[in-house]
Amino acid sequence: MLITHSKDPTVSEASPSTVESSSDQTTVNSDGIAPTILHRNAKFEVVLCPEDQRHPKSWSTLYRAWVIGTVSYSAWIVVLYSTSYMSSVSDLESDFGTSALDATMGMTTYLMGLAVGSLLSPPLSELYGRRIVYLVSLSIWTVLVIPCGVAENFATILASRCFGGFFAAAMVANGPGSIVDVARPHELALGMSLYSLGPFSGPVLGPLVGGIVFEYLDREWTNWIILILGGLGVAMMFTVKETYVPVILQRKTRLLREETSDPRWWCQYDREVSALDSVRQSLSRPIVLFLTEPMVLFINSWNAVVYGILYLCFIAYPVVFTDHRGWGPTLSGLSYMGIGAGIVLAIIVEPFIRRYLDSRPCDPKTGKPQPEVVAIVMALGSLLSPIGQIGFAWTCLPADIHWIFPILFGIPFGAGNTLSFIYSSSYLARSYGIYAASALASNTVIRSIFGATLPLAGTEMYTAMSPQIAGTVCAIMLVAMIPIPFVFWRYGHKIRERSKIISEVGHGSS
Repeated sequence: MLITHSKDPTVSEASPSTVESSSDQTTVNSDGIAPTILHRNAKFEVVLCPEDQRHPKSWSTLYRAWVIGTVSYSAWIVVLYSTSYMSSVSDLESDFGTSALDATMGMTTYLMGLAVGSLLSPPLSELYGRRIVYLVSLSIWTVLVIPCGVAENFATILASRCFGGFFAAAMVANGPGSIVDVARPHELALGMSLYSLGPFSGPVLGPLVGGIVFEYLDREWTNWIILILGGLGVAMMFTVKETYVPVILQRKTRLLREETSDPRWWCQYDREVSALDSVRQSLSRPIVLFLTEPMVLFINSWNAVVYGILYLCFIAYPVVFTDHRGWGPTLSGLSYMGIGAGIVLAIIVEPFIRRYLDSRPCDPKTGKPQPEVVAIVMALGSLLSPIGQIGFAWTCLPADIHWIFPILFGIPFGAGNTLSFIYSSSYLARSYGIYAASALASNTVIRSIFGATLPLAGTEMYTAMSPQIAGTVCAIMLVAMIPIPFVFWRYGHKIRERSKIISEVGHGSS
């Protein structure tokens, strides 16, 4: 029996009892969620048509835009919190007697928590739905801001931020999936660009927001402002309905079984393994991909270096603009606006680039443009990032060089980073198909680890070596990564052909 939910679901005139039981033997797992199917009868399949009002892609344009905005805002506040903390490091040193290195650990523990959480939150959202994972994670994250504001010792701050980063991961790791859930095919490029404004601008705006609050209020208020923003995010998230179609369909199927007392109802997303086994597989797959797939290994390594150097900027800029140029917290926060302008510029042009790339000749075997079409933009990003970094390094000091020059060099750095992240993610997604979520999860984890650890060397690096030399070292690291996207541009199709995993999902041919 085929049920399409274009209206309230109804059972057809033929009663389920009239169907021969021998052709549809079904049992239900002890978890009560998904049946173990021995023989599935097509007459009892529950489906959700794209035009159905329950399907996320059929919702009104205004509401789908609200969903994208809410998810982007939630990602923005949790990433903003990772760097706004750095504006009050001097106060932490005086209040708790910590060293500059110890104070930096607050950002490190947050990003390490985010790395671990990025492995767990995607499989949980696939099992239980995105909405509940967002609501629970964002609510707990918001509550964990409170201990940081009232902490009487530095250990409390470190522990709270570590757990906060763990729950923040849900907003960052699941965001792209939510956009895919609600955006129609021709809207996907625009939807991803609008969403990207949140997580990409958050780290850059963090020092500005934190600097203003710290300068005109105090350190505690850098947490209370985040608490208010988090509370607003939770309220907004309550208005967002479930967007993950498999979970929507599983819930409808379960409801039909309960209403009709008939276990023969099924849908294509019914699980035949336990929830624990499903989570275990989802947790191990990103690690396996990173260790066994050259494409994942090299792209993740490149992205990790870029991300780590981005977070090194939150050490370098205060050294340059606060210590050497004598700027206050607010002005020092404004120094990141060059990077921010580059991010916005890259996001503005991204839909036009993607439209051009999607118009390229299609692979006759897949009917879609080959994944390598995006590698040229990855290569462009890999060139822009070191240009911005070396330009900043040699114009930031001495102080008699006008301040606008190091800030302007933040534009190619920010644009290059953003293009690299967006299009390397697109390349992995195009190549790995149903395993794209695992490939992207591994990317988030490795990036977060580098973002967490490289800044630990930042203070010593920029004070002992001088900002010019330290910045040059970072630029050399970025230059060393340039061959990676060019290799995939030229030889990516051959690398995909040799991948057993990509071959399994039908993207292995050139």
